[in-house]
Amino acid sequence: MRILIVGNGGREHTLLWKLRRDAPNASFYATRPNGGMTGICQGVDISPTDVVALAGWAASRRIDLAVIGPENPLAAGLADRMQRSGVPVFGPSAGAARIESSKAFAKDLMAAADVPTAAYEVHTDPDLAAAFIEAHGAPVVVKASGLAAGKGAVVCDTESEAVRTARSMLDGAFGQAGSQVVIEEYMEGEELSVFCITDGEDYTTLLPSQDHKRIGEGDTGPNTGGMGAYAPVGFVTDALMADVGDIVIEPVLKALADAGSPFRGLLYAGLMVTPKGPRVVEFNCRFGDPETQAVLPLLSSSLLDPMMAVAEGSGLGGHTPVFEDAAAVTTVLAAPGYPGSYPKGAPISIPPLPGDVQVFHAGTSLADGQLVTSGGRVLAVTAVDPDFQRARRASRAVARAITFEGRQFREDIGWREASRRGSSSGAAVALE
Repeated sequence: MRILIVGNGGREHTLLWKLRRDAPNASFYATRPNGGMTGICQGVDISPTDVVALAGWAASRRIDLAVIGPENPLAAGLADRMQRSGVPVFGPSAGAARIESSKAFAKDLMAAADVPTAAYEVHTDPDLAAAFIEAHGAPVVVKASGLAAGKGAVVCDTESEAVRTARSMLDGAFGQAGSQVVIEEYMEGEELSVFCITDGEDYTTLLPSQDHKRIGEGDTGPNTGGMGAYAPVGFVTDALMADVGDIVIEPVLKALADAGSPFRGLLYAGLMVTPKGPRVVEFNCRFGDPETQAVLPLLSSSLLDPMMAVAEGSGLGGHTPVFEDAAAVTTVLAAPGYPGSYPKGAPISIPPLPGDVQVFHAGTSLADGQLVTSGGRVLAVTAVDPDFQRARRASRAVARAITFEGRQFREDIGWREASRRGSSSGAAVALE
């Protein structure tokens, strides 16, 4: 069996890690693999967004499954092209990927389907955007409608900050992604990430998780692509997940199918769990990063089987995921300056790891055999343990032991869960 992973970040390294366990005898390929993926797969020197070339390569190599990790190639139509080339692909069409590539489209779709979400307006004119903000007050959330690498949503505490943010986006701060802005009410509650694998009609949810988007301790500072995550989440109940299915997942899948763009792949619902129930913050058309690094290490059943069922169109019947009775905590190590500009090429030192800890690579590469930094988010340290607090301490201990110049990471990943469990952070565990 030949499996292609499109993408080379922490999410893709985790997908490769899991699928290799599901199919140890398969041949694996990845587009421009990072330093951790190199050596466990064969590299393909084609850009993920070079849709024609990559689909042609996959067809010529008779790839049995292409798994598309990032949102940009999905928005560019890579899944469509793969299908037309006869390559079984896990990932939605460009039409279905609009659920992420256009926040304006997603908000309008949710409004038409009566899916609970924040009240909003879409603007392209900075003066009209400013007038709307001033009429409705703060706090308010300003979002670039297009793809902005997870950094295009800004929570603004004052009207003046919101007006400045909207004008900056519309003036090109996020390029074409900010040519439309969505201005929406600020929702109070606790965030929750829910992944579901779907064939366009049926779906199965994976273990819910919670990520930490802000750069600073206590969830302060600017948004990032994600500084850490953990699973499971203590406040999640069967009743809550039933609500998520009934009022979020099912109506959105139906609305996309009715619009002629059935969603086949991984639908990620970013939720705010409020006193009145779950409300949608945003949808993504792919696995989240770093939530994937926390969820997949707990998945004891096959990920490959439901992926193949979706890719081949055979339906999801009987594919029910099974998870370990344990906790996973993921701490992201980032380059200095991230989420702004950052240097590259710093040597990385990773000590020997305990057996319950896995380091997933994101912004790394090999230079003359030396592992060096090559991106903003560099590594993700995932610890798994039956006890949440031990997993949290183990993740933090390994993060502390990894070194590269100027590295930054949050020591408080999972702080809400720790508070719920009524335990202190505790002392760090020693490395073996």
